[in-house]
Amino acid sequence: MVTDPDRPGVRVPAGRLSRMARLGGLAGGIAGRAAYGGLKQIAGGKGLDPRDLLLTPANAQRIAGELAKMRGAAMKVGQLLSMDAGEVLPPEIATLLDRLRSDADPMPPRQLREVLNAEWGRDWLQRFRRFDVRPIAAASIGQVHRAVTKDGRDLALKVQYPGVRASIDSDIANIAGLIKWSGAAPKGMDLAPLMADARAQLHEEADYAREGRNLDAFAAMLGDDPAFRVPARHPDLCTPNVLAMDFAPGTPVERRTTAPQDLRDETARRLVDLTLRELFVLGRMQTDPNFANYLVEDGGRIVLLDFGAVRDIPPEVQTAFRRLMHAGLSRDRTAAEAALEETGLIGPGLSTRQRETVLSMFDLAMTPLRTPGAFDFGASDLPRRLRDMGLEMGDERTATHVPPVTALLIQRKVAGMYLLAARLRARVDLATVVERYARESLG
Repeated sequence: MVTDPDRPGVRVPAGRLSRMARLGGLAGGIAGRAAYGGLKQIAGGKGLDPRDLLLTPANAQRIAGELAKMRGAAMKVGQLLSMDAGEVLPPEIATLLDRLRSDADPMPPRQLREVLNAEWGRDWLQRFRRFDVRPIAAASIGQVHRAVTKDGRDLALKVQYPGVRASIDSDIANIAGLIKWSGAAPKGMDLAPLMADARAQLHEEADYAREGRNLDAFAAMLGDDPAFRVPARHPDLCTPNVLAMDFAPGTPVERRTTAPQDLRDETARRLVDLTLRELFVLGRMQTDPNFANYLVEDGGRIVLLDFGAVRDIPPEVQTAFRRLMHAGLSRDRTAAEAALEETGLIGPGLSTRQRETVLSMFDLAMTPLRTPGAFDFGASDLPRRLRDMGLEMGDERTATHVPPVTALLIQRKVAGMYLLAARLRARVDLATVVERYARESLG
């Protein structure tokens, strides 16, 4: 995600107390707006619905804006909750929180200097021939700067926002309280398992040493594949709060919409194939399908960025998704329902109608994989139909089932590939791509 060069930096609140105060002020402001709205409704002779007063577009916009300023775990939880619009949160809230996936305020230069002084010492600029103070990207955990070292290495430096790692637990507790207090979650839904998994995931993503190992691992796993490039890590400049890697030039994949049809087709095909390889062969998946994580070089090679959201896929989860894929390819509804239960994507907390909706959505999503020849994502309304079904399901506010985060993240990655193929208006022979994975998974 490229930042606006004219966008001013916003200082990241680093201390636990300052972050708690920001969230407390946010809750107080929402309550005040709700009270004022309630008085207006009473004056107008209307009945009161507390949820309607709290979950207004204005309040949702305020939540999204404040989380974007806080960054860190507070922003990441908003991203996590927005990834399944209409399932965890009502669609009007999830839509506004969706901005958190691609919109963060960078640190001001003074705070950046403070961070790098602590990481590299006050003479750190002497190590560089050039250092761009304006970030080339800013996200929830950190921002990225381009620099050239004295020995000529062209680098991308990922710098973590101060206080992010230490604030994860308190941020999540405060956000969970805000969600519960506002009535955003369906009545009876236990968000504790989701929040516990979110906490663990966020600690992993804030661990730059771990991300560096993931970067090395994917470079080794994909090193012989000419279709992909994974930037090399530079350990001499890495610290707990800085991750140094090659700067990788390329065009953001979502800007390739006017590229020749064959390039768009091949780009989508390669990314779909990689997603299946991660799930069924590598057992390790980069679960964030943000379009900004993919660049395309002039020759068509895809640069893979951001390995903070890597998730190990246990063998039992691989097996469950293998069964799900076979059930979908054969249109075996009974087997599909059993496999969806095994993955945790459906459970006893769903109503009969919601279970039927999930089964119908799964069958619809499998259509491109069962279609002989190239499936034209540009001419298909499949992503819109799936979205509409999900939003309709979200309108029934009685669900108490929260799927395991690993299953949600796999679902999110697959959905992201559908959306990317649609954005590229790609034509992909998915049946052929899936065939070898289906054959291999049958043993």
